[in-house]
Amino acid sequence: MNLLYIKALHIVFVVTWFAGLFYIWRLFVNYVEAGERTEPAKTILQEQFLLMMKRLYYGITWPSAILASFFGFYMMFGMYGWLWIKQPWLHIKLSFVLLLWIYHAYGQRILTQITEGTCTKSSNFFRLMNELASVFLIVIIFVVVLKDTLSWIWGLVGLVIVIAVLLLAIKAYKKMREKV
Repeated sequence: MNLLYIKALHIVFVVTWFAGLFYIWRLFVNYVEAGERTEPAKTILQEQFLLMMKRLYYGITWPSAILASFFGFYMMFGMYGWLWIKQPWLHIKLSFVLLLWIYHAYGQRILTQITEGTCTKSSNFFRLMNELASVFLIVIIFVVVLKDTLSWIWGLVGLVIVIAVLLLAIKAYKKMREKV
């Protein structure tokens, strides 16, 4: 199969994987905050959010993660051969993809806890976890696009700045919500 088709499929499933990861943590926030409502709104909202979470994770996020990884590894080993594995930038990308998989699996664990009624995390915790997907996305894209031209120092400085801006934005949003 043509490399461009494989690359396009890889990108499509990476995008849908991240879409699922961004949305699942937002649904976790909504689920927890629905628990603070009075009945019958609490039960109705939590049942609806749980249904949405299950459909999202099992219907979109998991299949997208598997297919994105499949097409990525197919490009690395099936189309390019083992030459790519010697590239330092690829080691960084694969390390962050591994961390992304751990993040994804942790989301599954949270979903299981919510389903079982044993989740004790706050909506603020889920807001912070939601931003972690942004960090993964930014790092992976910059590493892939810039490859070996990425300066370690500027890359690290940029990552720290992105994380600081995200944390400040979360803090500002929390203050804004408390005023309302």
